[in-house]
Amino acid sequence: MKPARLEEDLVLLFTAIASASSEDVLRRMGKAGYGDLRPSHGYVFQHLIPGPVKVRELAARLGITAQGASKAVTELEELGYVRRRVAEDDQRNRLVELTERGWAAVEAGRAARAAVNRRLRTLLGEEQAGALLAALQRIADRAGGMELLSSRRLRQPH
Repeated sequence: MKPARLEEDLVLLFTAIASASSEDVLRRMGKAGYGDLRPSHGYVFQHLIPGPVKVRELAARLGITAQGASKAVTELEELGYVRRRVAEDDQRNRLVELTERGWAAVEAGRAARAAVNRRLRTLLGEEQAGALLAALQRIADRAGGMELLSSRRLRQPH
């Protein structure tokens, strides 16, 4: 099968847009004082926003080993974004939760994404932006991505 031209390959274009947008968000996060965060940290944060979780539960949600989740938590803990505390119902369990700095980073990330969204809408114009959003929502819904997104079950690409 002949490969599609780059400008006609939807998967590569989605990847390029996602990568460029992620870099833009990270650049804005850096300017806001959160330059030590990486995209992989966002996948951890999404599971802590609803409330504290056990490391094993976090690992299951992320689709990684408990050791991998513990490593990510340790890194974020050292950076001041999360903390571990003893679970009230079981002293043997430790819960991971966002710190004040973690919550501030979440808000900075939301502001950065909003700014990138505004830039893209300006680039396209409202009519084209609306049409693109409708098409992307349709694709995401049919591919199962909207369910993953709305239930906070997006996983980092491997």
